[in-house]
Amino acid sequence: MIKNNLSDTVTTNEFVITRVINAPRESVFKAWTEPKQMAEWWGPHTFTNPVCEMDVRPAGAYRIVMRSADGIDYPMSGIYLEIAKPSRLVFTDDVSEHGAEWHNQVNKNRPNAKGQNIKNIITMVTFEEQDGPPAGEASKTRMEVRMRFQSAEDRDSLVKIGMSEGWSQSFERLEKLVAK
Repeated sequence: MIKNNLSDTVTTNEFVITRVINAPRESVFKAWTEPKQMAEWWGPHTFTNPVCEMDVRPAGAYRIVMRSADGIDYPMSGIYLEIAKPSRLVFTDDVSEHGAEWHNQVNKNRPNAKGQNIKNIITMVTFEEQDGPPAGEASKTRMEVRMRFQSAEDRDSLVKIGMSEGWSQSFERLEKLVAK
């Protein structure tokens, strides 16, 4: 198990990261389910999302193309498995369209992968309203992202290339968006 000061936890074949966002859970859930909002916060600080298509319903698909500051695209897609507004989202993550350089970097840390790309990631996001705020303050939401990988090796390879930092930066962007 790995735990750091960012409230990130890694156990077995899962990666878990939690944050308390200074906004009502309906606002935070909406930022995860409306393409325009998702495009504003998804990805590390210097990334943009020129493509953000979402059909948020069970069996609906999504596709996001993150673009780095140096112009490299990182397409990802998946299927929504569960939607429980405003408390839970479950979806698949397919990163197979990421470029060969990214896959080579990830596979350096996966000696047993034998050239196979990471597959079958399941992401579960929960949104819990925090205890009632003091008078005059906005409510808060405890958000947990739990990613389940096929193996601990897959998870560890992504942690080594900066997954925790990427999520942390995304959450900083999310908090700025919902604070507006």
